[in-house]
Amino acid sequence: MPTPGPVSRRMLACGVVALLAVVLGALLLVRADAGLSTRRATVAGVPLTEVRADGAAGDRRPGVVIAHGFAGSARLMRPLADSVARRGGVAVLLDFAGHGASGSRLPGAGRDGEGARARLRHDLDVAVAWLRERPGVDPDRIVLVGHSMGAGAVTRYAVAHPEIDRTVAISLPDGGDVPAGWPGKLTLVVGGLEFAGFRQAVDEATRGAPPGTRTRVVAPGVEHVSVLFAPRTHAAVLDALPDRTGGSSPSPLTRPGGAALLLAGFALGLVPLAALLPRRARPGVGGPRTTRWLAATVPAAGLGAALAALLPTARLPLAVGGYVAVFLLLTGALLVAAARFARPGRTPAAGGGVRSAVVAVVLLGYAVLAVALPLHLGLTSTVPVGARWWLLPLVTLCCLVFLLGAERLTDGHGLGYAAVGGIAVLVLAGAALIGLAPGFVLLVVPLFAALVAWQAAWAEVLRRRGAPWWLAPLLGAVLLAWPVATTLPLA
Repeated sequence: MPTPGPVSRRMLACGVVALLAVVLGALLLVRADAGLSTRRATVAGVPLTEVRADGAAGDRRPGVVIAHGFAGSARLMRPLADSVARRGGVAVLLDFAGHGASGSRLPGAGRDGEGARARLRHDLDVAVAWLRERPGVDPDRIVLVGHSMGAGAVTRYAVAHPEIDRTVAISLPDGGDVPAGWPGKLTLVVGGLEFAGFRQAVDEATRGAPPGTRTRVVAPGVEHVSVLFAPRTHAAVLDALPDRTGGSSPSPLTRPGGAALLLAGFALGLVPLAALLPRRARPGVGGPRTTRWLAATVPAAGLGAALAALLPTARLPLAVGGYVAVFLLLTGALLVAAARFARPGRTPAAGGGVRSAVVAVVLLGYAVLAVALPLHLGLTSTVPVGARWWLLPLVTLCCLVFLLGAERLTDGHGLGYAAVGGIAVLVLAGAALIGLAPGFVLLVVPLFAALVAWQAAWAEVLRRRGAPWWLAPLLGAVLLAWPVATTLPLA
């Protein structure tokens, strides 16, 4: 029996590590659900998820409505609901219109229009009314918790409904949502690494407040998204529960930690799967000189950002994703043109065959599973709803054009290929800073950068196997497009 070579041993080791990561991630997700019961319902078009401790009985418990932020979902807020349920409360999560499992559109999404505010009020009203009628819930002890857009929505709702017991606003975007002198009890949580505007909003919300009505909490070392998983944030929410009972300590990182392990496991899992491809000689990776592709990428990305700002990207049923998708499409088209100019008449080898095509279909399905399943189970909803179904091929096409442009320009050179993606991320962030792109893009840039890095790593694995030149851009397009098309809200 032949002895496995170094490459085979490396693939076997990657496979074992990938399997261990997936198993550990799954165990963490199971542990996060242990001792809790979940009930889902859709009321007046609003998807609701109730979370409470198993066997909770006796006196009626406080009820907590938990509202997510822009481009978030009920699933992103689930760790907060877990903490509330384990301390004796009954939590209800909702998906606002245009988000998560909601098939409705959010009017004026991303523009903070009155139409959007009215719809947020409606969805909160549905959630509060439903919670009050749930068995074991004390209708006179209702607490509202919201993050970012949801923080503004719950504070406005509490101002208009004095019967709300207490409100927790995490990363409140506008302190003006809290009228001076309002006597309601309000806890304001902000991450220590958030933009200055969120800290200023806390200052505005506490200015002129009656004594004893405001509590300010700073969660150290976290930014706008990670603040949701900070122990200090969970402690602030639990402190707001009226007459809370004892229970297990909150474990806010259990669910996202499980998702992170699943992501890592699926990412590594491509290494042994790539062995299904027929072994071919690795194509040349000389590529154009660094100065050549760098000189082409920077102006292409800059021009793509400027043109995307001029086009009516908001007409796509994606509030922020529309700009991102069109930016990638335009930048990719410019990169393809630059590659043709740099090497006129040169076309890549076709590569592949029947076996390569069959394996490509298998890997394509694997790419969908690798990005969609972990995000859906542990972070945010990635199941296409409503118009998101037809957006998937559209956004995938935009991402594919960009990645094909990077592939052609760099001739598959690993470092150059990764650098083109990195430059696009930096230009996208710069466009948001100077007002070309929606400001919210800054908050999704870290996730987008992680996806670009993931795609570049997979491209290098496939390149080392001598895979057809088109396979890496195809799989990468799925990695980039699926979260953009499914998690950024419908306008």
